[in-house]
Amino acid sequence: MSRAINLSLLLLLVPAAAAAPASGMETLGSNSCSASGCHGGAGELSNQYVIWSQRDVHSRSFATLTTARSARMAEALAIANPAASPRCVVCHAPLENVPPEALGAGVEPTEGVSCSSCHNPPDGWLRGHTRPDWTHADRVAAGMRDEVDLYTRANTCVACHQNVDPEIVRVGHHPALIFEMDGQTQDEPRHWSEHPADVGAQAWFVGQAVALREVSWALLNGNADPARSAPVWQGLSWLLSRSGLDFSLPGSDLQAMSPQSLASAVEHADMLAKRAAQAWQPRYASEVLHRLAATGGDFTAPGVAPIDQAGRAERLVLALDRLLDAVPAAGHSPGVSASLDRLFKLAQSQPDFDPAQFARELGGFAAALGPVNGPSAR
Repeated sequence: MSRAINLSLLLLLVPAAAAAPASGMETLGSNSCSASGCHGGAGELSNQYVIWSQRDVHSRSFATLTTARSARMAEALAIANPAASPRCVVCHAPLENVPPEALGAGVEPTEGVSCSSCHNPPDGWLRGHTRPDWTHADRVAAGMRDEVDLYTRANTCVACHQNVDPEIVRVGHHPALIFEMDGQTQDEPRHWSEHPADVGAQAWFVGQAVALREVSWALLNGNADPARSAPVWQGLSWLLSRSGLDFSLPGSDLQAMSPQSLASAVEHADMLAKRAAQAWQPRYASEVLHRLAATGGDFTAPGVAPIDQAGRAERLVLALDRLLDAVPAAGHSPGVSASLDRLFKLAQSQPDFDPAQFARELGGFAAALGPVNGPSAR
């Protein structure tokens, strides 16, 4: 379980967007999966619908639009009804954007982010996906989204877990979001099995690369508030460059980056995410953890704006948490977890962030971490 942190309300889970159905395809609702003989049974292998409907906040995402808080946001944005506004339902009720003629009988947008939102409309694969002779590749070929592939998974989630209309944040005071795929996946009531079972560090890295691609694209196309997105960009680009896993960008100062450089950043981060999804090695988790733990000097170096230092610290503590969870505990000092807790507290408030104090604590964390371990558990 990832540490709780009040950084941009990390634990506010905003749902993934639904894919538009292809021509001639019918979008079915969660009721098509809920039979006891399918995914609505009581057994461990058939309770996916039960977990989603009873424990997953995605099933309540539409209801979020009917709260007093949403009403206040809508009022500030001059939105008459957030439960019907395309600006809101695109993430909170994606079935609302599906043409009525493409919705199956009894399907209601009020079910929030349901099966087809993440797995694609099931018209092409519903009848065949339970056949014992169908492989995963067969299901994907029939139209099921390949969520086993971490690059595809990150692309499915990032649209709503990071990309928020800047006016909705600035005027409506919607919480700014942080996309961190591994931590948010760990906090999700699990209704699936990982193949392989442990992909945490890899999921973290792929997610960070995709997050950088998205914020670079938003800045390039004017879909981001530079005042809010610059520290995010700086934190992500710094974190990935310090990982040592073949990451570099054409320039390090966002203010000086040209549209051509941002376009290059989009392309480079996307290629990095694809590569990490396919060629991740188990030893990387421990190696990257130790590299990032050794970055204390970056927080005392001159020439970096305090807000950018705070953005780096915000990303770093989340990374250390996920990577520490992914490597064997043997060799770590008992104090490493307590040191990480202190780092989280120091990174909580950007206005009060003290780079020198953070650097000192990061040095203590690195000392408690011990030497680089062997192959990681994930």
